[in-house]
Amino acid sequence: MKPDRLEGNAARWLAPLLAAGLILLLTVTAMNAAKPMKNQPNLLVILVDDLGYGDLHSYGAERLRTPNIDSIVAGGMRFDNFYANSCVCSPTRAALLTGRYPAMVGVPGVIRTDPRNSWGYLSPDAVLAPRPLKRAGYHTALIGKWHLGLESPGAPNDHGFDYFHGWLGDMMDDYYTHRRGGINFMRRNGRTIDPEGHATDLFSQWAADYVRDRAGKKQPFFLYLPYNAPHTPIQPPPDWLERVRKREPDVPDRRAKLMALIEHMDHGIGQVLTALRETGQDRNTLVIFVSDNGGQVNVGARNGDVRDGKGTMYEGGIKVPAAARWPGHIEPGSRSNLIALTMDIFPTVLQAAGAEWTHEIDGVSFLPTLLGQPQPGMKRDLFFIRREGGAQFAGKTIEALRRGDWKLLQNSPFQPMELYNLREDPLEAHNLADTEPEKFRELSAALRAEIQRYGRVPWQPPAD
Repeated sequence: MKPDRLEGNAARWLAPLLAAGLILLLTVTAMNAAKPMKNQPNLLVILVDDLGYGDLHSYGAERLRTPNIDSIVAGGMRFDNFYANSCVCSPTRAALLTGRYPAMVGVPGVIRTDPRNSWGYLSPDAVLAPRPLKRAGYHTALIGKWHLGLESPGAPNDHGFDYFHGWLGDMMDDYYTHRRGGINFMRRNGRTIDPEGHATDLFSQWAADYVRDRAGKKQPFFLYLPYNAPHTPIQPPPDWLERVRKREPDVPDRRAKLMALIEHMDHGIGQVLTALRETGQDRNTLVIFVSDNGGQVNVGARNGDVRDGKGTMYEGGIKVPAAARWPGHIEPGSRSNLIALTMDIFPTVLQAAGAEWTHEIDGVSFLPTLLGQPQPGMKRDLFFIRREGGAQFAGKTIEALRRGDWKLLQNSPFQPMELYNLREDPLEAHNLADTEPEKFRELSAALRAEIQRYGRVPWQPPAD
């Protein structure tokens, strides 16, 4: 065959291949162009454990030193009416990561390492934030306390996290040995690890290392950083406790220990913020800080000018400190009275990232508020739940419903429901259940309907 025949045949074969390749190239280019990779912010969500509404310097604790968390508040927006989805850990964490009321993903109560006292099971079908964020081009990481399952299919990597470095369980019996009932739940992805050091120091260092590792990479990151602190045991490093005692010698010992644990945690958060700043990533990072529920009163926590604390349906159990910082987008030193819930963080970070979701959620993005824009559509009923064991609860639930200024709650499954008007009675001192019967019936009916909705989702693992 002559060379010109070869060339002609090759041209006939190559032409459609080249055309197909060009179409593929244009398609991929268009797909990439549809993702706003260049302008997508990094996302850092910091969740702390049992921090009371009144236990930051920026929230009125004048004798506490929390300069790093306060820098998020000062550099962005402070929320005065932010609520946790529950008065205990696991349900709030489930709500944050799914944008759903926690019972709608199978987590009405605390998931514990002892199955006889575990009151939730994260649905394997639940869509957690890492999945839509990965579709939008993000690298996703969880460093810290998971508390939503101990093994597959309930581990972090099963739900879309590219990287997990932390603690699977609920509380640690000791911040240094990292055990619960003698079992080690520290993991790096699926591998058991046994690091040395205070858990707060470990989580802070690992998070700072992750931030530095992501520097210079084109792919934005979503880092979910949930601490164990300042949850019990109240076990600050000795040198941090000594600092507080020297500075505040008249503070009772119980309170001094909690202050030291909080200040130590603040220092660790500062390490992460420093890593962002030193790598030049801080100006393109949306940082959200929040507590998972109110502070535990019997270990010295303070929840501001509200009633009670962790574990209760009164304001002290569910009203939490929260702040967000995003340089160039959120006005420094701004404050908001918007009533928002933990589950609203899910759509907020996804909207900021340009990520999409197609499934049903209960949360509402508060990104417009962060950006100083009008926030429509936030007049809604707010529901809170806790299922618990022991003689005090016997496996039953307590709930609350807020509608405008009105709040209906049942703080014990064995006591009648209570009704309060929070505008007139922020301390929840005057129960109006008997004197406002129409409002009581109205809210009771709404709460019953929500409880029926929760019944669609199992909250225990399937039988073997």
